[in-house]
Amino acid sequence: MVNVPRLVIAAPASGSGKTTVATGLMAAFSERGLAVSPHKVGPDYIDPGYHALAVASSTRGPVARPGRNLDAYMCGTGLIGPLFAHGAAGADLAVVEGVMGLYDGASGQGELASTAQVSKLLRAPVVLVVDASSQSRSVAALVHGFASWDPEVRIGGVILNKVATDRHERLLREALDESGVPVMGVLRRTDGVQAPSRHLGLVPVAERHADALAAMRELAGRVREGCDLEALLALARSAPPLDAVAWEPQVEPVVNADAVSGARPGSGAGSGRPVIAVAGGSAFTFSYAEHTELLTAAGAEVVPFDPLRDEELPEGTRGLVIGGGFPEVYAPELSANEPLRKAVAELAYSGAPVAAECAGLLYLARSLDGKPMCGVLEAEARMSGRLTLGYREAVAIGDSALAAAGTRVRGHEFHRTVLEPGAGAAPAWGLVHPERRVEGFVRGGVHASYLHTHWAAAPRMARRLVAACAGENTA
Repeated sequence: MVNVPRLVIAAPASGSGKTTVATGLMAAFSERGLAVSPHKVGPDYIDPGYHALAVASSTRGPVARPGRNLDAYMCGTGLIGPLFAHGAAGADLAVVEGVMGLYDGASGQGELASTAQVSKLLRAPVVLVVDASSQSRSVAALVHGFASWDPEVRIGGVILNKVATDRHERLLREALDESGVPVMGVLRRTDGVQAPSRHLGLVPVAERHADALAAMRELAGRVREGCDLEALLALARSAPPLDAVAWEPQVEPVVNADAVSGARPGSGAGSGRPVIAVAGGSAFTFSYAEHTELLTAAGAEVVPFDPLRDEELPEGTRGLVIGGGFPEVYAPELSANEPLRKAVAELAYSGAPVAAECAGLLYLARSLDGKPMCGVLEAEARMSGRLTLGYREAVAIGDSALAAAGTRVRGHEFHRTVLEPGAGAAPAWGLVHPERRVEGFVRGGVHASYLHTHWAAAPRMARRLVAACAGENTA
């Protein structure tokens, strides 16, 4: 049973202030000395980076507590409780930021992957963040509607955002007195504490760490002054025990633990563990914490590197993981790092396993917006005005270092770039829902695709990748 106090921060619609409130609460409670576990509903990579920064002051132990995603579409409803329990282990409080509007989920699939569904799976009370900038008494009808729509969703409080004046606040509170949902916070309109945005949302923390840290402190102060933290904590503590066993990154290890027990960290090939280099830095910020945990559990030594700064791959690299991010923003810098581009190409041409998603796919192409990239894939990438966004169901068309033929996954696409051609002679995936098409590239040890996946739902992919790096037959 999981007894971590918990809150879900939701809203009637996107743009209401969920991220502001959720992140501010994480920071404010962390400043009070509580160990706060941050979570995000859905596939978003950027908000969890701000969450991790918000709770950094409350981290206990040498390893920071990462922001973790709870995606009922990609991982399945049965993993929501276990993934939550894994991430929240040892925490005094968990704060879960919702996605879109409270009842918005995967397109055409009812409540699946909605904040409402996740709140029910976690048995967690919901705090509704309402943009009150253009209403007064109508706020009560809005809150009443959301609170009564699904009797299994428990809306325990409301936080009013973008309130103009004392009079405006008084009108809102008087109206909500009749709704039965208590007001637990009021935040005034302000032009301060705003994270900059661009074509795919907020600018990631890794690109503006100092500014983000200063903004986080100011945000914590605003939330501390405007919200009833004691009432919110009491609401969180009212969550009943959750019947869930914590997920663990347990896969059959490729390397016998006895063979590496005496190996020193960073010893590479000498440790008996294959080194898998994972791209990071400002250009490659999209990753799920569970991926590294699964690779490590399978016996790999995971070593980060920054394609913007490092001119060589980590010593002893046997495989490569290049996740999502913003290579289009850093195309000139990535292109200018010719020594690393050549090293990546040589590794790929040697047949070493390379798993690339979205940004990684673009980095492996011949060029991106006319700037030379690694040239591993016979394709050209460019920015476009069209946003490709949504959940996907896919099946592996052939065998690769990442997936056996016939492997079925659920994933997510989110990009404003176009790759020509969009698939190689041996595509990575056949998309089967909501549209049918082939996508991505399998070439030698390379598996490159626009599709983001969550390996917690398919841990065999991590084991297969490590096995390929170790030279084990994965056929």
